[in-house]
Amino acid sequence: CIGENGAGKSTMIKLLVGEIEPQVGDVWKHPNARVAYVAQHAFHHIESHLDKTPNEYIRWRFANNGEDKESLVKVSLQFSDEEIKLQKAPFEIQVVDEASGKISKIKKVVGELMGGRKQNKSKEYEYEVRYAGSTVDSGEYLSSKILKKMGWEKAMKAVDLKIAQTAGMFIRPLSTKNVEEHLEGCGLGREFGTHYRMSALSGGQKVKVVLAAAMWMQPHIVILDEPTNYLDRESLGALAGAIEEFDGGVIIISHTNEFVSKLCPETWVMDAGHLETKGDADWMLKQDSKISDQMQINTDVTDAAGNKIEIKQDKKKLSKKEEKALIKKIKAKMKAGEALDSEEEELAFEKELV
Repeated sequence: CIGENGAGKSTMIKLLVGEIEPQVGDVWKHPNARVAYVAQHAFHHIESHLDKTPNEYIRWRFANNGEDKESLVKVSLQFSDEEIKLQKAPFEIQVVDEASGKISKIKKVVGELMGGRKQNKSKEYEYEVRYAGSTVDSGEYLSSKILKKMGWEKAMKAVDLKIAQTAGMFIRPLSTKNVEEHLEGCGLGREFGTHYRMSALSGGQKVKVVLAAAMWMQPHIVILDEPTNYLDRESLGALAGAIEEFDGGVIIISHTNEFVSKLCPETWVMDAGHLETKGDADWMLKQDSKISDQMQINTDVTDAAGNKIEIKQDKKKLSKKEEKALIKKIKAKMKAGEALDSEEEELAFEKELV
């Protein structure tokens, strides 16, 4: 992303990473995506921890089962007054008796999200909740659509973030030795990484600590805000080489077109708050084709823990005629008090029939 100083580049990136909230519209991120961000003023990440060694800083930052402590303070994860009001209001929930299949409606208030998440038959995420006044700590799940209406959307994002970050820790435990090796791989020698406090490091060494911390959780996407501001020529050359070898996505914000044009086949041009996309049209078309193929081909993938996961074809989209007929059927079943199947339930929530 390029543009003159003050064009809005950093503001756009802060929207993407959740440091500020949009005044209009929404920002969507895949629930399992891990995004690393190095701010324009890179030292802001470590300025409150200069009494720690780089090794201690990374182990402190990711000590809670891999959860990044920096992500907990994002504005986009803090509840608004309106959301808090919704959370305290009783919400009508449908409950299906497993024995008889009979549907009953009760009003409940969710006290908190417990951190669990699973997929239902419709491949929609459900989140573990504790109801207000309940003595049961866990085991109850509600769909994301219901929780969104109850004001818990940001809490769901926080759960997604924690699960995604924890998944990045499967391969490499957070130990002194592993962090030491990781810092060395990012260009900071073991002596400086483990035995020197960050207050005694040079500016270049501190930048390496910031980059190493951002890469610890093995992100899918790395966002670098104005790297030409805090890296010297030699370090920029090393960064360029690392970016070319990196298997994930990289977003670079810069007012220096020379640096990004050699690395990035696609360019976002920001001018006075307006964004225009330019670049190699063939490359962008290939990415669209790859995404389309990934969405439609049945395949097996292996996660970081070695578990095989089958990715199935997308569900066929209903025509307007089919959707209208299904809505009519849903209304009839609801009127008769009959239970809805997973597809019917999903459409009922989407069309706000319940």
